[in-house]
Amino acid sequence: MVDFKLYLISDRNQCADRSFIKTIGQACAAGVRCLQIREKDLSPKAVFEFVCEIQKNLAGHQPAILVNDRIDIALATDIDGVHLPETGLPVDIARSSLPTGKLLGVSAHSLDRAIEAEALGADFITFGPVFHTPSKESYGDPVGLSALKRVTSQTNIPVFALGGVKPENTTECLDAGAHGVAVISAILAAPDTRLAVARFETALGQL
Repeated sequence: MVDFKLYLISDRNQCADRSFIKTIGQACAAGVRCLQIREKDLSPKAVFEFVCEIQKNLAGHQPAILVNDRIDIALATDIDGVHLPETGLPVDIARSSLPTGKLLGVSAHSLDRAIEAEALGADFITFGPVFHTPSKESYGDPVGLSALKRVTSQTNIPVFALGGVKPENTTECLDAGAHGVAVISAILAAPDTRLAVARFETALGQL
């Protein structure tokens, strides 16, 4: 069940000289309820160990945890689900491979991909980049709020606006029909993690 509005995506490199685990812990203590582990430069073994460490350290907060593109790791660790990049496994294969009740998120950068993802069994979509952000430059220019509105108006599953999202432009995303927002640096690179989460909570109305 997608009952969260803020979707935090991991990138340990955003934390500079701060502990990633500690930063994530602070974010979850402040109210973050869903976390995607997305460390693309790590080996499968390292991602598995990373997920296990996060489970251990966040047990007191119990956020939903998804892993990027690794159904095997999701099954081995019994986390809450998987998130597929556009170049990942076919959505229908992932859906049929996950036990009932596990979440399946899918990245979409076009309306066609979003519609397909919903048809094949995705529980939610991250769509973007909506605004300019260095981490998404490889995907080209931002798609903008008008494209986000087209996607939200033609799909029936939750859509999370992704790419350059900050507390100050979150309302624009919600006005375009987004269920919530997906963020990386706006929280992980913030000097005050708890304050950053609190600002998103104010903008979203809930986390």
